[in-house]
Amino acid sequence: MEVVLAIVIGVLYAGGVYLMMRRNLIQLIIGLGLLSHGANLLIFTAGGLRQGGAPILAEGEKAFATTPADPLPQALILTAIVISFAVTAFALVLFLRTYKTVGTDDVDDLKEMQK
Repeated sequence: MEVVLAIVIGVLYAGGVYLMMRRNLIQLIIGLGLLSHGANLLIFTAGGLRQGGAPILAEGEKAFATTPADPLPQALILTAIVISFAVTAFALVLFLRTYKTVGTDDVDDLKEMQK
């Protein structure tokens, strides 16, 4: 399973980097989203893929009956999802404002307007 996830992570990163190098701003934002999804899967895979019980002790017990699942990767992924949502929302607002002001979404045209 780790091999399949490693291939998916590689495809997400490659697609994200490819789209971020394009001239269109909306493709840059989509590439940013692909990179964030790849990072989430990387954290998930690095945390280890194993089945386990909930990391909650029953009333009066001092040890787990089964090996519990590690909650840290899940917490990191949740934080990464919130941060990537905020960055994507900011990038979309910035894109819309740029498009309304300049009238184009081509990065090369934006460079020419600065001169």
